Amino acid sequence: MRISTLSIGDELICGQITDTNAGSIAAQLLNEGLRVHRHLTVGDNEPDIMDALNELGRNSDMLIVTGGLGPTLDDLTSRAAARATGRRLVINEDARTHVRLMSGKLDSLLFCPLSDKQAMVPSKSTLIPNPNGTACGFQLIHNGCFMFFMPGVPSEMNVMLRESVLPFMLERVTHKRVIRSVTLNVFGPCEAEVDELLTGVARPDQGLAMGICVTFPWMSVTLRAEADNADTVAALLDSAAATVSERLKDYVFSAGGAGMDDTVAELFRTSGLTVALAESCSGGMIAKRITDIPGSSSYFLEGVVTYGNAAKMRLLGVSSELLDAKGAVSSECASAMAKGVRSAAGSDLGLAVTGIAGPDGGTEGKPVGTVFISLAAPDGCWTKRFQFQGSRDEIRTLTAWTAMDWLRRYLLQRAGS
Repeated sequence: MRISTLSIGDELICGQITDTNAGSIAAQLLNEGLRVHRHLTVGDNEPDIMDALNELGRNSDMLIVTGGLGPTLDDLTSRAAARATGRRLVINEDARTHVRLMSGKLDSLLFCPLSDKQAMVPSKSTLIPNPNGTACGFQLIHNGCFMFFMPGVPSEMNVMLRESVLPFMLERVTHKRVIRSVTLNVFGPCEAEVDELLTGVARPDQGLAMGICVTFPWMSVTLRAEADNADTVAALLDSAAATVSERLKDYVFSAGGAGMDDTVAELFRTSGLTVALAESCSGGMIAKRITDIPGSSSYFLEGVVTYGNAAKMRLLGVSSELLDAKGAVSSECASAMAKGVRSAAGSDLGLAVTGIAGPDGGTEGKPVGTVFISLAAPDGCWTKRFQFQGSRDEIRTLTAWTAMDWLRRYLLQRAGS
């Protein structure tokens, strides 16, 4: 079965808002063993909408359309659908009753005559109930293609899709495949390196596909299996996920929707250890990442932003002699900061970062992007120099992510020892 989606709205093609409906529809269909083969976006232009409906309708068994069913003059989907399919645009009394009812629920002071526009649908179409909004959807069949029209508001569309459209579609699927996916989240290597390490994992001939998606500064490796039964799909995914984990090793920081911060939080909770931070170039970004997670007060004791040398000396006990001899951006200073904040807070771990985020301040020996990270713990203190690339924001983001990854790796090593 060939399924297509069409999103309508000037706000989409102008970049005013991001089209989340297409992804939501594709994900929900995929979970039911149905795959979207094509997606198109057009603006609020009647000829463009008609062309899209005709084009997608010729090449699809089912077409899901979102957007353009509102009460304003630029909501043209119903009229375009009627013209494209050779139907009259008529007032549907059930739709009119729904508009009046929902307008009352939404505390409208006046019934706007324009609302009748939302009750106008192509003749010989069936309404799709909308429990959360004024605009009913509608469905029709044209040249053998089932077409479903729903509002573009995600909270309305998702309910209508789940409660009305999907059940209708599934009743007409003669041979439904089982499609499942597993996602592993990765931080550290570049995309090309990950691709090379995972050569041969995908086996399209057996129904196993792999995709790498980069979302700076991390990436996700998604494994997707498709077969006639759930057991075959599970076996394919289990084997492939084990191979990916083996090849990428510690680069994999989580699976599914868990982020780096969630992973680190869970490791702290299970370890019983505490941490304190001393940040310079990151300006509190690491502390924010930690405290964004509920319950972080059980392991995060304190954090200080010691941006200037005076703060490093006063709050962390970094000596003026060290700063004069080695500079604030140095391995020695980072180590002293980590040990100093650990001592001051009485925490198990002390983590410090110092560096040059730019765009100015770099030298030949320490160019922009030079960052030192240090972790002080009961069993030692480790410090490393990094040379990050990118804008100021990108360098600071990489610093915070790398610092969190250091915490993750230490806690994992501690748990395994």
